Amino acid sequence: MNEIFLIGLGNPGKKYSKSRHNIGFLLLKNLSKKYNSNFLLKDKLKSSCSEFQINNSTFRIFLPNTFMNNSGDAVRAIVDWYKINLDQILVIVDDKDLPLGKIRFRRKGSSGGHNGLRSIIEQLQTQNFKRIRIGIGSPPLIEGKNSNTISHVLGNISPEEKSILDKVYKRVIESLEQLNTKKEEYIINELNSFDKDQL
Repeated sequence: MNEIFLIGLGNPGKKYSKSRHNIGFLLLKNLSKKYNSNFLLKDKLKSSCSEFQINNSTFRIFLPNTFMNNSGDAVRAIVDWYKINLDQILVIVDDKDLPLGKIRFRRKGSSGGHNGLRSIIEQLQTQNFKRIRIGIGSPPLIEGKNSNTISHVLGNISPEEKSILDKVYKRVIESLEQLNTKKEEYIINELNSFDKDQL
């Protein structure tokens, strides 16, 4: 039985539940809901966890409760507990440097200034883990200056953004469901060429 470990990044608590920084959480909650799987808090994994089967594969879903800047603590706990190879994990994360609705699947890479990814890289001592980055766009220009990045990423997703992101979630979820039936190259190409305007 193949096992796939999906880790969404975000901040726990109601205050952040609809923020742009919580796209990793939101996407994986949608996936778990589709398979009628509820999340249970597991202190030893520093995460809320959900588990279900797709195509003879076990999907294990994790939403760290460590807050974004310490995401690596939860990922370290998951890797150590399950004694897994890093190529079994896939991290899902927001990215302000990508336009809203763009998707980027990479097998490795730097944090790109993202505190959650930076924490994971520090804890795992490597950049070699797969991640799907979902664009939230950069802060809007206000009188020629960028508005505050922190207030942008922690701000709530607007109804217009949500309608675009719902299409993104659907597309990414379809790809995640095929992780063990399609070649990874195929899935990477499908996601990286996704165009929200073609839907």
